[in-house]
Amino acid sequence: MSNISLGKNGEDIAVKYLEKQGYKILERNKRFSKLCEIDIIALDRNVLVFVEVKTRKTNICGHPFEAITKTKYNHIKQGVFLYLQENKQYKRYRIDAVSILIKPEFKIEHLKNL
Repeated sequence: MSNISLGKNGEDIAVKYLEKQGYKILERNKRFSKLCEIDIIALDRNVLVFVEVKTRKTNICGHPFEAITKTKYNHIKQGVFLYLQENKQYKRYRIDAVSILIKPEFKIEHLKNL
């Protein structure tokens, strides 16, 4: 499985997980620039949630959340502010991350308010 298909499958899993938690998915893979793409934009009640999804086959190279560097987080924030400028009806928002680990055992973790 290529990294692209692994990432796509991970995002599909994250969407299903979030929907089961009551989130309404608004957009996927919203691109703002070459450096900024938001994986999932959703509503959690009346809070707009920007979700970064990290999927790994194993944790040999570290936990998936470790891939969200300061630079990556700053790019996400740029996208958040651009999205909020275009969608002024949203007053409350947060940035979340979802980690999906395939092996040694399948595991989903959800961090709210990065």
